Amino acid sequence: MQVAVISGVTGQTGSYLAEILLKKGYFVIGFSRRVSVDTSDRIKHLLTNPNFQFEEGDICDAHYITSLLTKYRVSEFYNLAAQSHVATSFKQPVVTSKINYEGVLNILNCIKELSPTTKFYQASTSELFGSSYDTYQSIAYTEHGIGSVEKYQDENTKMMPQSPYAVAKLGAHHLVRLYRESYGIYAAAGILFNHESPRRGDKFVTKKITKWIGEFSRWMDTQQGFEQGQLRMDDDPDIIYFSPYDKQGFPKLRLGNLDASRDWGHAKDYAEGMHSILQQEKSDDFVICTGETRTIREFLTVAFKHIDIDDWEPFVVTDPEFYRPAEVDYLRGSCKKAQETFGWAPSYSFEELVKEMVEYEL
Repeated sequence: MQVAVISGVTGQTGSYLAEILLKKGYFVIGFSRRVSVDTSDRIKHLLTNPNFQFEEGDICDAHYITSLLTKYRVSEFYNLAAQSHVATSFKQPVVTSKINYEGVLNILNCIKELSPTTKFYQASTSELFGSSYDTYQSIAYTEHGIGSVEKYQDENTKMMPQSPYAVAKLGAHHLVRLYRESYGIYAAAGILFNHESPRRGDKFVTKKITKWIGEFSRWMDTQQGFEQGQLRMDDDPDIIYFSPYDKQGFPKLRLGNLDASRDWGHAKDYAEGMHSILQQEKSDDFVICTGETRTIREFLTVAFKHIDIDDWEPFVVTDPEFYRPAEVDYLRGSCKKAQETFGWAPSYSFEELVKEMVEYEL
């Protein structure tokens, strides 16, 4: 039985990866750092599985990583632990760097010294590219002539991180390559574009949207005789009221840059991609993505249609508080390398992803 270690197992993608590895016959050790509240909701259904072991641990603690690698014959080590919220990284750049860079250095050093046959996976991110992209000429015919200029990012695109989070992740990404080339260990990175699911954390924009829709829908269920035309939208710029007697109302959805474009896929698909990356004969870095990009406006349109609202703009407030100091406006990956190397492709469409997230909240 192969032994796999997953740091950050209580996160969205870590929980899916644990499920996948258990189904494939692994013994899985998942750990996350200790916090004062219970964060194990996503893996509660795994805690009774005899092949799953959940521990408290920190990737920045060399003693803990050493104990793991000496106690168990670890086949694969998936590092998904991170301070993963971009906005938070601007407010806490030092702790972000410590976890996202120094933590990875700690794991790589321990593997090099204690368990050089262990395969290591680092969760890199599309945020590495920042404002950078490459282009190609589309050959499709359009009303304006032959083709158009298409923008994308792949493994060879110049990396220009736009946040402390991305800077720390870029340092860790280069560490993986350095240790692979310098010490001959199996160290690979998956450059994953945005991956979402019903298990997404509440601070991320997709979850924020779908969770609001669920709460709003339940609020409307409490209003007797509801018809959408009875909503009062203009009395208060921040509150939706149910006419004619509602005095409390419901807060509007507050978001930042609605024109940011993202390549959104399902975290379950991407967890499968992580496993595939470590099954290759030689370690390497791979982009995992859908190859499609959508704006937050488009996400809102698809999400609100599930509660029969076509015009969502009166329900949303654009709040400068949620703008980043340095914005990443456009992300669209190309996973041609992963497709040609091990046949990876997403199984969820954008519409299916949004539908699953909204239905979960409803």
